[in-house]
Amino acid sequence: MKVLSVTSECAPLVKTGGLADVAGALPGALGPLVVDMRTLLPGYPAVLKAAKNAEAVTEYRDLMGGPATLRAAKVRDLDLLILDAPHLFDREGSIYLGPDGKDWPDNPERFAALSWVAAEIARDGAADWTPDVVHCHDWQAALAPYYLRNSDIPTILTIHNIAFHGLAPADRIGPLRLAPEDFDREGYEFWGQVSALKAGLVWATKLTTVSPTYAQELMREEFGMGLDGVMRARRADLSGILNGIDEQTWNPATDPLVTTYKAPRGKAKNKAELRRIMGLPESDGPLCVVISRLTEQKGLDMLIDALPALTERGGQLALLGSGSAYLEYAFHAAAGQPNVAVRIGYDEALSHKMIAGGDAILVPSRFEPCGLTQLYGLRYGTVPVVALTGGLADTVINASPAALAKGVATGIQFYPVTTDALSGALSRLCDLWELPEIWTRLQKNGMSQPVDWKLSAEAYASLYEVVKA
Repeated sequence: MKVLSVTSECAPLVKTGGLADVAGALPGALGPLVVDMRTLLPGYPAVLKAAKNAEAVTEYRDLMGGPATLRAAKVRDLDLLILDAPHLFDREGSIYLGPDGKDWPDNPERFAALSWVAAEIARDGAADWTPDVVHCHDWQAALAPYYLRNSDIPTILTIHNIAFHGLAPADRIGPLRLAPEDFDREGYEFWGQVSALKAGLVWATKLTTVSPTYAQELMREEFGMGLDGVMRARRADLSGILNGIDEQTWNPATDPLVTTYKAPRGKAKNKAELRRIMGLPESDGPLCVVISRLTEQKGLDMLIDALPALTERGGQLALLGSGSAYLEYAFHAAAGQPNVAVRIGYDEALSHKMIAGGDAILVPSRFEPCGLTQLYGLRYGTVPVVALTGGLADTVINASPAALAKGVATGIQFYPVTTDALSGALSRLCDLWELPEIWTRLQKNGMSQPVDWKLSAEAYASLYEVVKA
């Protein structure tokens, strides 16, 4: 089975979020299942730097406004097809945002070009390789199924976050190589604009998203971001497949960035080191960590107001993240108290130290397609406190009386997703922290949970077989 994965980012080469982790891990996870996956990726400076020996495969004289070259390379066990289009991708800084912090004005053309080349590879092949299936990720690749609409080549679109539609004004229909007759409510039109994501949702052979619960949520108005009707219409073609984590990178027994351990008691040295790094004093309560974009989607405005439920019980918070200016300011202000420490930005090494050193990890998202940090927490014995939504609902077993009695709980879930409910969850966390035997059981249960890619890779491989048939 030959599968072309089309994505705008891929770890470890270029990353802004969980999409990159999935795109980077999936090819390796599918290898044992005899799936030959190659990844089509934009030729950002960091990608071309990593692929110094990339070979030219195909030349394009005019690809959305300029010449381009498709290159093939193998980088860190990833078989890559790289779209080298300097007029679209040779830019420093964020891959999506300009220096003003706003979307690059030509983002529609940039990622339409990626989709167009994906369709060309599907039809004509590249480097003596032609895919059986095209697997597209999010809006940046969602026009590929549209460009292949008149072929019999099967396509899959995975929705990592339906909040991002890839919108463009209607006057871009021509430059984006779209057929004007498809600009209607049954096609790619969305409130008078072009929606790349909607095009993919309408024309892809099958749809997936990154957790079973999120798949169900997308058909509801409060989660569907205006596309819930489309999702309901495609209900029969939609499935939810949980993300996994790369256990070579995230494994407390082998992680070179932390003091390694195989049992919860081994976290003590990491906790002491994390307190030293973050400037936190000794305390009797649980040390909670947050590693996140600072946005309202992630529920972090609620955490500001709920903090007293933790700190008044001796609990501590160490936060790493960046995002909304007002949330950055609010957490900086909160760090004025002794049991709260904040780092604005992102630091991969520090994120490992925080997962290893924390007692609990907080993920109070208002919606969360899957989430990865709670999976890292489980693997490292760092008890997740999560909202009951999306993948958080699917991956954490709530410490209810029944689950505790059966000895199967792995964390704490709260609902509704409100400040009061989050405060209650933090109080519950402190209660459980004061029961050492139960707390250790939570940690051990989490560390034994299967969070790798094995089951998810098998589900994707089965889906590829279905659409190819």
